[in-house]
Amino acid sequence: MQNTKRYQLIFLALILLLLLCFFINISLGSISIPNVEIFKTIFGKSAHMSWHHIIMDYRLPKAFTAIIVGSGLGISGLMMQTLFRNPLAGPFVLGITSGASLGVAIVTMGTSLFGGLLLGVLASKWTLVMAATLGSFLVLLTVLIVSTKVRDAMAILIIGLMFGSISGAVVNVLSYFSSAEELQQYFFWGFGSLGNLSWNELLILFILYAAGILLSLAAIKSLNSLLLGENYAKSLGLDIKKSRLLIITSTSLLAGTITAFAGPIAFIGLAIPHITRQVFSTSNHKILLPAVFLFGAIIMLICDSIAQLPSSDYTLPINAITSLIGAPVVIWLLVRKRKMMF
Repeated sequence: MQNTKRYQLIFLALILLLLLCFFINISLGSISIPNVEIFKTIFGKSAHMSWHHIIMDYRLPKAFTAIIVGSGLGISGLMMQTLFRNPLAGPFVLGITSGASLGVAIVTMGTSLFGGLLLGVLASKWTLVMAATLGSFLVLLTVLIVSTKVRDAMAILIIGLMFGSISGAVVNVLSYFSSAEELQQYFFWGFGSLGNLSWNELLILFILYAAGILLSLAAIKSLNSLLLGENYAKSLGLDIKKSRLLIITSTSLLAGTITAFAGPIAFIGLAIPHITRQVFSTSNHKILLPAVFLFGAIIMLICDSIAQLPSSDYTLPINAITSLIGAPVVIWLLVRKRKMMF
């Protein structure tokens, strides 16, 4: 009973913090906009058209993208760490990001090898999204097929890492034959970005993200059963293959879609589950899943706000901020507590 009350208070505090971080995020930028005008714009009462355009067409989509990216990657990381019982597992251990990166590399750097056949589509943002989606989908399909053939979850983990190595090797070959401009385009995609989505693109991202979240909610019972290992889960009557398929599909949907639209975002998927476990001191996924959602969204909004460099025209790469801010926090938490709950 005491724990329940404590969890309720923490959840309430996190929700209020999320709302605060959301407002701070949309209030920061190279152009200073009064807080009163921000509220007027959100509720459709502002007469300042340029401020209305900045908030509604850039800052709000970017803030919602940050929430989707942070929460989605955090939940993906939580599921992977539980499935593989490995504290270093993240949402990208299955090779999903590597597949997406390979798809983008073929589009951006493939012109040097394919005689300019792809040159006409390089400028299209949708082409990069489709290439990343196709690459991650092909890796996902292969991993799903493998997951039905092998009994050991660690074998799936190793196979995912091998896919990452193969994709990295192909990207290196493409890089070797590419021009400086092509390398630069691929390099910038690898920085990750939250501010490039329109409302229509954000809607597509949200639909796929929502599907991944629903699957993760359906996997809560399986995740709790897997905490003590697959043999224990089998003794409880859990269908290991079906549960593994559900968890991998959910993770792949979340991580693959987010990577396709926002690029490869570092740190969040690995660190957020650890931070959440330290705060809540529980391994129950009924509590961890919504908590990771909130923590991921909050930390991603904070990182994006810092990346804005308030009162400056510059924006830092989001990957640099997530790593610089997050890694020391995780090290401090783990050294202080010296305990991971699995």
